[in-house]
Amino acid sequence: MRYMGHTLSDNRHGLIANAMVSTADGHAEREAAKVMIHAACEAADNETISITLGADKGYDAKEFIDACRDMGVIPHVAQNNSGRRSAVPDVIAASEGYALSQRKRKLIEQGFGWAKTVGGIRQVMLRGLERVDHLFVLTMTAYNLTRMRSLGQIRLQAS
Repeated sequence: MRYMGHTLSDNRHGLIANAMVSTADGHAEREAAKVMIHAACEAADNETISITLGADKGYDAKEFIDACRDMGVIPHVAQNNSGRRSAVPDVIAASEGYALSQRKRKLIEQGFGWAKTVGGIRQVMLRGLERVDHLFVLTMTAYNLTRMRSLGQIRLQAS
């Protein structure tokens, strides 16, 4: 079995807001993203907050974009115009927030890099989806603690 780790991160600080593992089957990324976005919408539970989602070209599918819009999430997904029309509306792609989301979405890779080098999950020595999921979530929690320490040091130096 092959497993795939998924994370949802905060663009402001680069903290992991949600993490989960699924079986790698070709559709896992978008399905996991919908589950995590739905959880984020429920947690926000505030009509005045607009939630945006920055993602790479792999998420540029009409079904996924429609699901985001149905949940009230603005899809700041990179447009995939390679031989086809992008599902992301041009109005969204032209916005200032879209450009910011595309720059900030790279923060999510830092969590995966830390998890593989420091967190020791490059090659998992566990069996079973549930155990791998627990290890992945615990590793991402440790990353958040490390990241928060770094953010605190940045604030102290700025004061």
